[in-house]
Amino acid sequence: MFHMAAVPQIRDEREKGRLEAFEGDTYVGGIVYFVLDAPSHALVAVHTVVEEGHEGKGIAGALVREFYAIAAREGVPVVPLCPYAASWARKHPEEAPEAPAEVVRAAKDRLRATPELR
Repeated sequence: MFHMAAVPQIRDEREKGRLEAFEGDTYVGGIVYFVLDAPSHALVAVHTVVEEGHEGKGIAGALVREFYAIAAREGVPVVPLCPYAASWARKHPEEAPEAPAEVVRAAKDRLRATPELR
């Protein structure tokens, strides 16, 4: 019988630039991100990480889905610079609208200019 993995608790730690997933009190993964303010407000996913021993449970997908849901609630686009988030977005176009090209360009420029965000 197939069991769905427990859905992790996801917390937006915006001041730390992290969307974090927990199973109980255990940190199991996260998305490192930053907020782009210009040319428009956007959430930019830089890395998606799942802790060793927790892979294959759907944690990364749950994180990216919640990241897009947060952006949707705030009415802002997501720029998935993280390869996992970009791949997830291509597979879920109904949940992951594409960001305008100028916003993607601005996010890439900001990441290049700010190595500590990587």
